[in-house]
Amino acid sequence: MDLGVGLPSTIPSASGADVLAWAREADAAGYASIGTLDRVVYGSHETIPTLAAAAAVTERVRLVTSIMIAPFRGNGTLLAKQLSTVDSFAAGRLTLGLAVGGRADDFIATGSDFENRGEVFDAQLEELADVWNGAPRGTAGPIGPAPVQYGGPPLLIGGMGAPTFRRLVRHGAGWISGGGGVDMFRQGADRARAAWAEAGREGAPRLAALAYYALGADARLLADTYIGDYYAFVGDYSSKIAEGALTSVNAIRETVDEFAEAGCDELLLFPCSPAVDQLHRLTEATQVAEV
Repeated sequence: MDLGVGLPSTIPSASGADVLAWAREADAAGYASIGTLDRVVYGSHETIPTLAAAAAVTERVRLVTSIMIAPFRGNGTLLAKQLSTVDSFAAGRLTLGLAVGGRADDFIATGSDFENRGEVFDAQLEELADVWNGAPRGTAGPIGPAPVQYGGPPLLIGGMGAPTFRRLVRHGAGWISGGGGVDMFRQGADRARAAWAEAGREGAPRLAALAYYALGADARLLADTYIGDYYAFVGDYSSKIAEGALTSVNAIRETVDEFAEAGCDELLLFPCSPAVDQLHRLTEATQVAEV
């Protein structure tokens, strides 16, 4: 199983320098990937510029959106150009976890249609494929830059509803689970594999997931504070999400093993603090180069 680390770009107290420090150090430490979360109405860094900046300061590590919400980003043509630009900076290291999103405030703030976001997402996925496969769009021909990988960056479709798995087999290279733990991952992974086989796709879908962690003497406080604030929109349930954060070396090691045994191909661990010592502690806990 590949092990990745989330960038602290969604933590309000993180500076741009913090985010870039994490990207550089994760690249040097041997992590397979660095990930981003996505949100508009929050004190977070925007995903696409963050990916471009991370691409510029790294050489080896893959860049993964885990996930990026597509429907409030407008038409698929411009989105395709933005993402292929990032992929060009990253020399083909971009992987896109995409989903419809579930927070109405992000859609209201961007003047986007929340109720029909599924239809918008379907249209975007079709347009991403057309643009990245070189469909002409005017007298100059196709929209560039051409993606480094033929057909564009691989797509991991996020979600648990039936449309998710329909989109997966039509457009995706795999499926990505949210922060609901290994049990939720198993359920979704089984559905992803079944849909893949039923559609006659060759091979197997790539299966990814994420989890939150904090380490050190104040680990529980860090997790409760950040996750409680980030998920405040779900009310009291935010405390249950915070309880699931991994706050000890043993918890991290056990969880990594559980996801690996469940067939996860890639697990990204997201911090609850932008302090770079959290990355150092994680590297020591996981012995990442050996995972």
